Amino acid sequence: MSNLEAAPQIKVLALDLDGTLTNSQKIITPRTRAALDAAMDKGVTIVLASGRPTVGVMPLAKELDLPHRGGCILSYNGGSLVDCMSGQTWYQKRLPAAMVPELCAFADKMDVAILTYDNRSIVTSRPEDPWVAKEAFINRIPTRKIEDLPGYVNYPISKMLICVDPEKMPLVEEMAQRQFNGRIDVYRSCAFFLEAVPIGVAKDAGLASLLERKGLCSKNLMAVGDGVNDLSMIRYAGVGVAMKNADTIVKHGADYVTENDNDHDGVAEAIEKFILNV
Repeated sequence: MSNLEAAPQIKVLALDLDGTLTNSQKIITPRTRAALDAAMDKGVTIVLASGRPTVGVMPLAKELDLPHRGGCILSYNGGSLVDCMSGQTWYQKRLPAAMVPELCAFADKMDVAILTYDNRSIVTSRPEDPWVAKEAFINRIPTRKIEDLPGYVNYPISKMLICVDPEKMPLVEEMAQRQFNGRIDVYRSCAFFLEAVPIGVAKDAGLASLLERKGLCSKNLMAVGDGVNDLSMIRYAGVGVAMKNADTIVKHGADYVTENDNDHDGVAEAIEKFILNV
């Protein structure tokens, strides 16, 4: 693959979480942790790049000691970049404030739940919804009931999440895309979630802002992922790696596909091969 000669210049390692860095039990295994520590010892900056909210990524950042060793959280599928050491937000694509009440009204009209996040929890008017509970479980953060969600959300946000029963999803998705077309991006991230985000949000854009800040370029980046939302950063990176368990389209866009999946230390394999040279 043409990009692989860039491997010795890797200074930033961007990692998707679910299906990539963590195994099926949402755990970082010892071999993968050892590889990450060795990469950081070589001066590589770790970026946890996820569709999760920042608050949902922070426990893994702390587990990896990124607040002390350096590193970043790229959350909301690239909508926000936070420096773990300082806590500063270095990059953020914000939903227009006027979209919050309109999205909440749309969810009410379709009789589905909608949520967003504050600095410690999921906030929603329907905490009892099973798909809201699913999001809380995935991120391991609590849910708080807010009766007046549009009134509560008076701070900048990067996304809202519409929670829909899979049988109802095609209709809700069609109606949402029709209503919000050209103003925000609304897309299905799984069978029961519709993401409502600013136009143009993607992981590659957030990573480009980090590289520019560091005086680096895409050849200094290695990106590893498994899902379609990882494709932009995999194509952008000097070394783009798809997991063995990745979607077919992601594999086709990668420079390298791991021999092991996320349950068998595929991330460690990639780090050992391209960063540690073992």
